[in-house]
Amino acid sequence: MRVLLVGAGGVGTAITRIAARRSFLEVMVVADYDPARAEAAVAALGADEDRFAAERVDAGDEAAVTRLLERHGCDVLLNATDPRFVMPLFRAARAAGATYVDMAMSLSRPHAERPYEECGVKLGDAQFSQADQWEKAGALALVGMGVEPGLSDVFARHAADELFDEIEEIGIRDSANLTVDGYDFAPSFSIWTTIEECLNPPVVYEAGRGWFTTAPFSEPEVFDFPEGIGPVECVNVEHEEVLLVPRWIDARRVTFKYGLGREFVETLKTLHLLGLDRTEPVTVPGPAGPVAVSPRDVVAACLPDPATLGERMHGRTCAGTWVRGVKDGAPREVYLYHVVDNQWSMAEYGCQAVVWQTAVNPVVALELLATGAWTGSGVLGPEAFPARPFLELLTAYGSPWGMRER
Repeated sequence: MRVLLVGAGGVGTAITRIAARRSFLEVMVVADYDPARAEAAVAALGADEDRFAAERVDAGDEAAVTRLLERHGCDVLLNATDPRFVMPLFRAARAAGATYVDMAMSLSRPHAERPYEECGVKLGDAQFSQADQWEKAGALALVGMGVEPGLSDVFARHAADELFDEIEEIGIRDSANLTVDGYDFAPSFSIWTTIEECLNPPVVYEAGRGWFTTAPFSEPEVFDFPEGIGPVECVNVEHEEVLLVPRWIDARRVTFKYGLGREFVETLKTLHLLGLDRTEPVTVPGPAGPVAVSPRDVVAACLPDPATLGERMHGRTCAGTWVRGVKDGAPREVYLYHVVDNQWSMAEYGCQAVVWQTAVNPVVALELLATGAWTGSGVLGPEAFPARPFLELLTAYGSPWGMRER
């Protein structure tokens, strides 16, 4: 398999370190707008560098990405950029005849009049609108294949296939007990993406009603997370699983809730109150005259790069899928989960836990596509594929998952 990886940030760099240990990969071209980042990611691989090459590319330039795919003979484009670049990369892959894989889907847009009741443009709508074209071409776009979305969707498929006869609710529940020395506020993942998903209207799915929205941080509940993380208050957040799971799995209700913590929620609310979550540029004075800047980009620039925090970080991160329903006529409730300890991921891969946990799942998916264990065409989510091969291979990568009866 020949892969073009676009994005050499924290997750992209972790992908290279995980993929370098796997024999299915023939070539991986690592491309980034900043060539120094791509070169650093490749150079860090040492003896494995011969299968990797660094390139510069603007992820928003479809023609340039298409040319890069064709020049290197890549059959897969793996998108490790932020969601703003989903659609140009998605289209570039189709133009080059390559399989497309991402970890986050095309952006949503709130309903103009009733943002906290009705959906406007939903996450992934722009991609699913082109599903027929991909299917007719016999081409595959595997969307939402990170950890959440991604592994969480695989857990939902596994529950539907092997653990339940009827499903009442599928709820993605995510939290961590990570701390960062020297920082009072240092998100462990992209603040740009965190603001996007946390301050947009959360989406909920109910059978008979379909998709609808609520207010940000609604329906708080305390969820008890495994492996020492413990009880954490979780709230509704916009996330791809709610838009993906009901397309392939029969469940009466689907939700996504983050365990963010009160301080984190209050900080996000303050950013919103001040307008610092906006992506539209504002004009500010500069040494050479007025400059147009995005407030959200300014916030991101003021915070530490999450990829650099590993040495200062302590604790564990947990991603998982809670499922409630019926098996053999009796009520059942389980939590399928994946925990990564930062000390382990730093020692083993030199990557902090959150970016490593995100990165391992698309690499597992690529290996399943390379071996033919996963096949398909169209625009498909992870739950469109059999779960067991994925879960077995994830364990073989040295990062087992768990299940707790509740």
